[in-house]
Amino acid sequence: MKYQIKCHQHIFEPEAFFPQCHASTIEHLPNGDIVAAWFAGQHEKSSDVAIWLSVRKNGEWDKPRIVASGNGVPCWNPVLFYNACKLMLFYKLGNEIHTWQTMYKESTDGGGTWSAERELVPGDIGGRGPVKNKCILLRNGNILAPASVEDATRWDCFVDIFDGNDWCASGLVPRNPAIFTGLGIIQPTLWEDDDSIVYMLTRSTEGAIYSSKSLNGGQTWLQAVKTELPNNNCGIDVARLIDGRLILVYNPVSGNWVARSPIAFSLSEDNGATWSKPEILDYVPCDPKLNIEDAEFSYPAVIAHGNDVFITYTWKRRTIAFWHISFPLNRRV
Repeated sequence: MKYQIKCHQHIFEPEAFFPQCHASTIEHLPNGDIVAAWFAGQHEKSSDVAIWLSVRKNGEWDKPRIVASGNGVPCWNPVLFYNACKLMLFYKLGNEIHTWQTMYKESTDGGGTWSAERELVPGDIGGRGPVKNKCILLRNGNILAPASVEDATRWDCFVDIFDGNDWCASGLVPRNPAIFTGLGIIQPTLWEDDDSIVYMLTRSTEGAIYSSKSLNGGQTWLQAVKTELPNNNCGIDVARLIDGRLILVYNPVSGNWVARSPIAFSLSEDNGATWSKPEILDYVPCDPKLNIEDAEFSYPAVIAHGNDVFITYTWKRRTIAFWHISFPLNRRV
């Protein structure tokens, strides 16, 4: 596999601004700036956990700053999305996942200033809109937000569809609960192919990534099926390069709540049918009884701008790792 690493760095010094951070998101702006956000505070679920943001200009990240706070209620899982000359920031607000509200803000100056927060779907409890991974803009002009529901009895995926006026939730992705030993699937990631078919990969409790697809722009989905890709019941993300190849960033580890090390990427040249051997980005041997946080590289976010790929992920809960990788154009695709 040919590629060039153009940058590998931490966005900020570990523990310089807060004890812990997690769940980053990344976006590329038209002027070339890169924006990243994450949640941070004393620890996940702590009342001081807020959404922090940093902007990379001319190769340098600026000082992280808080852009959203729950005023004593923890924030979770920011998602950045640029569309129609606006940078949108979605995030969750709530003490527990099943009580989440989805909030959003908008910026017209590349993340410098932000509007007041609003509910994405007024009155919703449980979490509409993107749950972890980025939205995608379809060829028909609709926006799809990869979403999921998560409670003590089930995990299931769906998408929220924005047609320019309102958000409308699709039905849940069908799955056969009889073949699941755990709760199910959450935190989907999406792409659309040249035939306007929308594909989904998901985190699962089953030791493997699951997949589904939609033939009608995300309104309905085919039954989720188990892939050969390993999953450790941790977040994943995928992006589509300009030449049609896919890049998947994930922990190539199989199991339920097992090690979040190593973190790696794989490429697909056949629209997700097969994937290359994992290319390791970070790795520390993990012993869950001794160093579970010191060996955590998790919750990746990946975007593609042309054939340049930008990746962020949690680095030991202490900082956010950033990679810029360039892939030569694949003329066979």
